[in-house]
Amino acid sequence: MIRFENVCLSYGEKQVLSGVTLHAGPGEHIALMGHSGCGKTSLLRLAAGLVRPTAGTVACRAKRLAYAFQEPRLLPWFTAAENVNAVLDGGRADMPKARKWLAEVGLADAADALPRELSGGMAQRVNLARTLAREGDLLLLDEPLKELDEVLREDMLALLKRHAAGKTLLVTTHDMRAACALASRIYTFQEGTFVPANP
Repeated sequence: MIRFENVCLSYGEKQVLSGVTLHAGPGEHIALMGHSGCGKTSLLRLAAGLVRPTAGTVACRAKRLAYAFQEPRLLPWFTAAENVNAVLDGGRADMPKARKWLAEVGLADAADALPRELSGGMAQRVNLARTLAREGDLLLLDEPLKELDEVLREDMLALLKRHAAGKTLLVTTHDMRAACALASRIYTFQEGTFVPANP
């Protein structure tokens, strides 16, 4: 599904990734862990084609990609339902589907709220609903449980596990428990690259 072969990435003088080789086949779930700024988000951005490697190759065979950014990035002039609907293919006709996804994340009553009316945790759940609504065969989740309290984290973790089944998943997290719950393989950042971890 997606392959990183000896990938290096630099931003100006700063090298973020060095010699990363990582393969995720169809239906595989991989968690990426490490300190802030270590390159986890950069790897997801490479996978999505938002940046290009300085060296090495990234090959992605996904038919449909869904990306949950670390920050919700909701369109401020759209309601929660309209933000979810924006990634669907049927336009306004898909609004019931968008509302259904909001109900999945416990936000049925906030469907008509604007982003400025949402708490950080609510905005993050809209972000998750929007990502899952795309029904991609490759899911890229960047700290998907950020801003959520313990109860909501458990609920959203169960939701992600359910909807990621059969799909290829790359997820970044600082939470080993979440990594173990979501992924079959866990990698940590070490000396510019990702290496297998023993949870």
